[in-house]
Amino acid sequence: MSESETGFDNGNSPKDIVSFTGFMRFLDQPTPACGAGLLPACSASVNNGRSLFTSIGCATCHTPSLTTGLSPVAALNQQQVNLFSDLAVHHMGVRLADHVTQGSAGPDEFRTAPLWGIGQRAFFLHDGRTSDLLQAIRAHASTGSEASAVVEGFQTLHTSLQKQDILNFLRSL
Repeated sequence: MSESETGFDNGNSPKDIVSFTGFMRFLDQPTPACGAGLLPACSASVNNGRSLFTSIGCATCHTPSLTTGLSPVAALNQQQVNLFSDLAVHHMGVRLADHVTQGSAGPDEFRTAPLWGIGQRAFFLHDGRTSDLLQAIRAHASTGSEASAVVEGFQTLHTSLQKQDILNFLRSL
């Protein structure tokens, strides 16, 4: 039955899809908990975590910001986006593999997930398999994972406070 026969709109009409696309296109990025614009300054722990995040190599794939391309829409034209992703596809190894091939991405390859808003999430990793951020970081290390050396750097931090600083930084995003 069509919408005109039932009087019910399931939200899948071309008009609804175009409206939703426009809505999503113009959503602003999540606001971090601290340190941006008019927000309160970040704690020493969060600032230290940000430095450690970069120094151990997390920012190689979880790039803090990118700039959008050229767009005829001023709001989208060459804007800084703080998504903490390079948007590239990487081998993540056997531990994270889901054995699904999509396009040219193999069973252990995933696009780097943006970390923006991660402090507001309840579940982590591509399939939501954990609610423990520390476990999510450790899961990035496995045979064939491009992130294994970075996780090793995380594991060899000098103190548990440094690991906590990185977790605090991530939760601030």
